[in-house]
Amino acid sequence: WVVGADGEAREEHTAADFRRPLAIVLGEEGRGLRELTRRTCDALVRIPLRGRVESLNGAAAAAVLCFEVRRQRALP
Repeated sequence: WVVGADGEAREEHTAADFRRPLAIVLGEEGRGLRELTRRTCDALVRIPLRGRVESLNGAAAAAVLCFEVRRQRALP
């Protein structure tokens, strides 16, 4: 299961099911995922941002997504 992080995705990262085995794909800072990579993903998720922040750097986005994976997998 391949999940891509994309700022234009409809689904927020907390709504996705991260309990199954998966790979998380992050795009280049500024440009995001390439089109072929985006189309290859099984699902796309976005991390909602507030204020004037337009995007997160790769390490911050990875940390947010890994935290959500861990949170969901700890649920009963």
